[in-house]
Amino acid sequence: MSTSAPQPPLPPAAERPHLALVPGEPGGVGPEFCIRLAQQRRPDCRVTVYADPDTLAAAARLLGLPLRILAQHQADAAWQAGDVVLHPVRNAAPARFGIADPANAQAVIGALSEASDGCLAGRYDGIVTGPVHKAAVNAGGIAYSGTTELLAGRAGCDVVMMLANEIVRVALVTTHLPLRAVADAITPQRLRQRLQITHAALRRDFGIAEPVIAVLGLNPHAGEAGHLGMEEIEVIEPVMAELNAQGMRLVGPLPADTAFLPDKLRRFDAVMAMYHDQGLPVLKYSGFEQAVNLTLGMPYPRVAVDHGTALDLAGSGRANPSSFMAAVATCARLAQHRKASR
Repeated sequence: MSTSAPQPPLPPAAERPHLALVPGEPGGVGPEFCIRLAQQRRPDCRVTVYADPDTLAAAARLLGLPLRILAQHQADAAWQAGDVVLHPVRNAAPARFGIADPANAQAVIGALSEASDGCLAGRYDGIVTGPVHKAAVNAGGIAYSGTTELLAGRAGCDVVMMLANEIVRVALVTTHLPLRAVADAITPQRLRQRLQITHAALRRDFGIAEPVIAVLGLNPHAGEAGHLGMEEIEVIEPVMAELNAQGMRLVGPLPADTAFLPDKLRRFDAVMAMYHDQGLPVLKYSGFEQAVNLTLGMPYPRVAVDHGTALDLAGSGRANPSSFMAAVATCARLAQHRKASR
């Protein structure tokens, strides 16, 4: 009869970053991903989940996995599979997997707000957020444009969206804009701010002392010396020259159709794309299931999954948790960099 080898003790709690985790839409895949996470013994971080206990219990029953809910003061108790340290945020209505119920909008936003406030107060070293159903939140009477905007507003800071996997990091100058509005939105002030925030985050959160950032042009062939557009000459190049003179290492403007070639990409620590669909299709093709969404410029690391609520898969047990697990691991790594640099 075989027995499993005893596991080494976890590092002391003080040595592991403490993360707040918000699963997002109760009817989506976030709760079951929390249960799958709870089965893992994590030497890289401690996690407190902001969620409804009944929803987590339902997700555990669905998956046939153990769940033991612990209070905050029990966080350092001996770990076993299924342990969840919980900050309870009760839903107004029982969660039904596969259905986004507007009745639970307040619980969704309340969990995000409370976890954010915990980070701002220094109780947590970072936050991981699951997918939120925007339409359901708005239908519940809460004006909501996105979790990034909510967290940035509570922190009172300007931020940059970056998506990343093991192959490439892509930051965005503009995010969710109609294509016809993009050119007007790329102003010297906006581009300068986005590059400064990204540069600072690569140094502080990723531990890269002298990051190299590839800056894409807006137009085909990066404007072809003005023959295909003047934004590169009038906006992008002057801002890059200014920041390079201050010590940054910016390369470009580069044509977007060749900047992601592997030989070129190896030279860069990040790519700054001018608009959403310029850089993100390449990132998602190169490794969608391991991709995560980072909010740069926050007082604490924030990492989210790079997918939606997956209502069509919620409750089936078939949803892939790879992005969720990558988000936790990435947030722990970024938080550890910050702790080490204090």
